[in-house]
Amino acid sequence: MSNNQKETSEKEPKTLLRDIITFIVPVVLAVIAALLLRTYVFANAVVPTGSMLNTIQEKDRIIASRLAYNKDDPERYDVVIFNFPDDEEQIFVKRVIGLPGETVEIVNGVVYVTKVNGETVQLDDSFVTACVPEGDFGPYVVPENSYFMLGDNRNSSKDSRFWNNPFVSKDKILGKVMFRYYPSIGKIE
Repeated sequence: MSNNQKETSEKEPKTLLRDIITFIVPVVLAVIAALLLRTYVFANAVVPTGSMLNTIQEKDRIIASRLAYNKDDPERYDVVIFNFPDDEEQIFVKRVIGLPGETVEIVNGVVYVTKVNGETVQLDDSFVTACVPEGDFGPYVVPENSYFMLGDNRNSSKDSRFWNNPFVSKDKILGKVMFRYYPSIGKIE
């Protein structure tokens, strides 16, 4: 065997190993980056029901910001994803209605909130599905660091009114829903 043949055969395994490493390293880095983003920056969910119609459609895929509440608290009317209080393995999407320390009462489908300062107001329902909400519920006194949630499709939503544990604690909120990415792209408000 000539010297050239020896050099070529010795270089081939090194080149193959280098090619494999060159291919695998970016893939591994991309997977790690995706996992870090999913764990600390974004939360992803598929909405299985029509409880948030018309804001979010059944089967929409949504993205929520995990960073939204690092410095701020959830605000009334924010759409959030959270661990369901009765079964934390499930992820729910609902709208924040009652804030810590407030009292929520629903009379003939109309939502009233008594704020911490004692003022009672009828809440905006312009985002509620084109149905006439029904029923009397409450009053619910929202504990500190907790929130009362309702779906936008009020007559077809299993929300705080029907749960065994009607309040979602702040640490169970995974993020503020920002947009849908499938089947169409759009901002969620």
